[in-house]
Amino acid sequence: MRKHLLNKRNKIFGHILFWMASIVFLCFLFFIYSREFNLTSVAKSVVINAGFAVAVYLNLNILIPRFLTRKQYIYYIFWLVVLLSFSSLFVQVLIVYPLRQFLEVSERLQSLSTETHSAFFFATLFYIGITTFLKLFKDWLSLQDLNYKLAKTEKGKLEAELKSLKGQLNPHFLFNSLNNIYSLSLINSEKVPDLILRLSDLMRHIIYESKDNFISLRKEIEFVDNFIALQRIRVAENTAINYEKPNITSSSYIAPLLFEPFIDNAFKHGLPGTENDYINISFSANEDWLDFDLENNFAEPENFDSKNSGIGIANVKQRLKHLYHANEYQLDIKQEESTYSVHLRLKLKDHGN
Repeated sequence: MRKHLLNKRNKIFGHILFWMASIVFLCFLFFIYSREFNLTSVAKSVVINAGFAVAVYLNLNILIPRFLTRKQYIYYIFWLVVLLSFSSLFVQVLIVYPLRQFLEVSERLQSLSTETHSAFFFATLFYIGITTFLKLFKDWLSLQDLNYKLAKTEKGKLEAELKSLKGQLNPHFLFNSLNNIYSLSLINSEKVPDLILRLSDLMRHIIYESKDNFISLRKEIEFVDNFIALQRIRVAENTAINYEKPNITSSSYIAPLLFEPFIDNAFKHGLPGTENDYINISFSANEDWLDFDLENNFAEPENFDSKNSGIGIANVKQRLKHLYHANEYQLDIKQEESTYSVHLRLKLKDHGN
């Protein structure tokens, strides 16, 4: 409240200072023109500035908010001309002439000539132009400050949301992996120790290596290698799992843990147990883009929980939206009869965040 009153007081003081400077400036012009300085010059300067002030404040408080800010430019120009005309007449007729004896106005000024009206018209236009520019510049500065605050708030909100999404992703992934280990431990499989080691590598990647918004593409592909190897252990030997990847030699970066939910979804909800079960996973990359393709067959079970099944994929969509511009990624997910496919195209970054 105190800050608001202080700003209002400073604003009023600024306006008073502006008009005092204007009065002094006109007095100086009158002195140069007549080579004398007296009360008449001061009175004329005050009267003329009163006319300017009427036009300026009507423009600032009525014409600009009602027409200019709403982009009604024709209406604004029309009413501005009307305002300038009436303001000029106001100075000449309503102020100068009733006080002409006191002001000792010259005969030329008393004649209401067209030349005098034009002089007041363009002088008023000059003042309106200056004050309009100052107002628009002030509004622009306020808008920039507001945009900065909004961007800062949005950035903080984004960072909090990404942290929350990663927090949801890690338990989701851990839950699925532990289920795999538990299933094998029930039959005393010799594969359990190797599975635990691979899970340890995967969790290290999630907890330590993927803490940034962008990580090395090479590390992320290594994570996918381990994840697919982990998933291979628990599926039937006759399942066709085809995995292709490029030889990563560049130092490109991508957002971490984008592929795991799709691959996990293929192993968990695909592979209905037929002789033709398959999962095709492939990566292809050039200097600027990475393409991820996945396709698998599936059969939706009767007790399928669609509400909780898409948590990981929903998180991927949100992270893509937050971390990449709209022209930096493309995600296509298709489900046709018994085939599920995913295509994700990503713009490669040249540095991490």
